[in-house]
Order: sequence, then C-alpha cells, then structure tokens
Amino acid sequence: MITSNKLPVRSVMVALGCALVLVFAQIPAVRAADSAAQPADKSHSLPLTTTFEKVTVDGVNGYVLNLKNVSSDSLKVNVTVVPSVTFHANAKSRTLPENVIEAGQVWTIKDLAAGDKLSIASAGFDTLDVTVP
Repeated sequence: MITSNKLPVRSVMVALGCALVLVFAQIPAVRAADSAAQPADKSHSLPLTTTFEKVTVDGVNGYVLNLKNVSSDSLKVNVTVVPSVTFHANAKSRTLPENVIEAGQVWTIKDLAAGDKLSIASAGFDTLDVTVP
C-alpha cells in the first residue's frame, strides 16, 4: 500500500492560511486605533514673518528680531530667549513679557547675540523656533 504525503502538506497550508487571515483581520483595527490617537484639531503655523538686523549700540554689535504679524487679527505672543553663551550666575533662558502684535504691525526684540535661540508661541498655533544668524 502506498501512503500519501499530501496530508502533512495540506495541514501546513491550512495553518498558514489561518495565520494570514488572523494577521489581515487585525489591519483595520490597527488603522482605526492610529486614527483615534491623532488629535482632531491640528495647529497652524504662526502668521509671523521674522527678519534679523545687525545693529551697533554703544560700539557693541548685536542683533534685533523683527516679528511682523501678517494675519488680519491681533496675536498674543510669548517669546523665550535661550542665549548662545551663558554664565553660571545668569538664568539659562529669559522669557519676555507677553506682547500683543496688532495686524500688520511689527514687534522688535532687541539685545540678541549670534546663536541665540528664540521660541515664539501663541495659543492655537505651532511654536516657531528661530536662531539668530
């Protein structure tokens, strides 16, 4: 009598088929979980243009940052400056008082040095990070 070797092959194929069905059945659930994890409201870019100017005050070179509001609404802006060079006696960063920039107006931030990093934030918008050239 001749025995068939097809039975073990069929068993292996059925097992692989079941495993693939289980894998593919989970894909929609994973996609649904990913979409639920994303926030419903996305922030937007700050409607500001930034320009740096090199200035000399009392014989000392430095920079100023001009923030221009290009939106049709006023913006409440918070700015944190992280100096490029710090001394142990000074704070590692300085936070400027909140400022309202009216539509089309410019706010000038003075006393900046090359390499200083500024973080500009406003409610409802993405934070804008700039570095003094």
